[in-house]
Amino acid sequence: MGHKITFIGAGSLGFTRGLVNDILTFPAFADATLCLMDIDAARLDMIRRTVQSQVDRSGLPIKVEATMDRRAALAGAKGVLCTILHGTIEQLRRDIDIPKKYGVDFCVGDTRGAAGIFRALRTVPVMIDILRDVAELCPEAIFLNYTNPMAMLCRAAQGAFPGLQVTGLCHSVQGTAAEIAGWIGADMADVQYTCAGLNHMAFYTKYTVKGQDAYPLLRQAAQKPEVREQDLVRFALFDLLGYFPTESSAHSSEYYPWFRPKPAVLADFLARDRRERKATTGRNIVKYLARETTWQAEEEQRIAKGIDLHPRGQEYAANILNACFGDHTPFAFNGNLRNHSLISNLPAGACVEVPALADRSGVRGIPVPPLPAQLAALCTPAALCEELAVHAALTGDREALHQAIALDPNTNAVLGLDDTRRMVEEMLAVNVDLLPQF
Repeated sequence: MGHKITFIGAGSLGFTRGLVNDILTFPAFADATLCLMDIDAARLDMIRRTVQSQVDRSGLPIKVEATMDRRAALAGAKGVLCTILHGTIEQLRRDIDIPKKYGVDFCVGDTRGAAGIFRALRTVPVMIDILRDVAELCPEAIFLNYTNPMAMLCRAAQGAFPGLQVTGLCHSVQGTAAEIAGWIGADMADVQYTCAGLNHMAFYTKYTVKGQDAYPLLRQAAQKPEVREQDLVRFALFDLLGYFPTESSAHSSEYYPWFRPKPAVLADFLARDRRERKATTGRNIVKYLARETTWQAEEEQRIAKGIDLHPRGQEYAANILNACFGDHTPFAFNGNLRNHSLISNLPAGACVEVPALADRSGVRGIPVPPLPAQLAALCTPAALCEELAVHAALTGDREALHQAIALDPNTNAVLGLDDTRRMVEEMLAVNVDLLPQF
């Protein structure tokens, strides 16, 4: 009998479709059972049909199961992929709209600051419930989280269940590495890099091509408008810090005091950035709402055409599962793990994004040299804000919540303490039924 791989939140159609495609490319999973679980019956049925189409096209004897029973889905699983989105579109919209009323602007709002923290407050209890079932029903499983806010969710999960193998995955590290290679005309086969920091706030402390430092080439490329104007915020950070960040300009603009809190800077960014001109307030909410009426027809079209097997993509998950319980080929990647001597000049125990290795013994982080001082100066306060927010999510500590949001640079660049407190209390009031810990 083949390995059981379970998807929690399988109704995240794009993620599940891509991750299943990658799993199907590994011979070790040719007789696996793919168990799909979601709380939305319509999305679950759709993804069941999608995945069955993928399996049918592959010709492999893979079994596809679908259930709304999370415990049944987890029982006996060897790998668990978590792609949940907890909360309605209206709840996510309030995370954006209330701060905006106070002058705090978010484009995506899923990582840190008031919007990211309130998403964490709602999602951490759900993640803890899922991991409680994992601890009981499949304690040896590899648990890979794709849900944001990545660092806060992983920190809460890893702290509550230190005996489980939990890590978080984000495609920004390998995706940006490939973008840099494109900008400097390098082949990714010749690229090596070290990337470390926090999720969505990690930096390439080393980036080489054929063993040679490639940062001089990137500085040359940065002088070309056709390159710089694809990522104005990230190149501004590169100019300041000397190291290139992983996360997109739209996301990065939310994490620092220099961009979205400055109306003239934000207007210039939105006008000139060739890729992020739609990085306006609540961009992702607009996208979600637009797809509410189209996703079913779009997926039906895919199923009707038949979903072919594609070359393995950039996501890490299938490679990690293969390394741990497939053919055991070791796989190096970047993961989100607690900082137990991984980055010496970031807070101990915080969730950091670092090089990691997966093999038959599981997943483990690889220590890196201390971050350059300027990077540590940015990452340390962000990590400590996340520590406060996780504590608040787990305990209902209202003052820790106020402190976490007041210390956020995108907030304190705009608001004084009284307005920050009023904003947080207003956000708590509209989430009162969703936050029993408060």
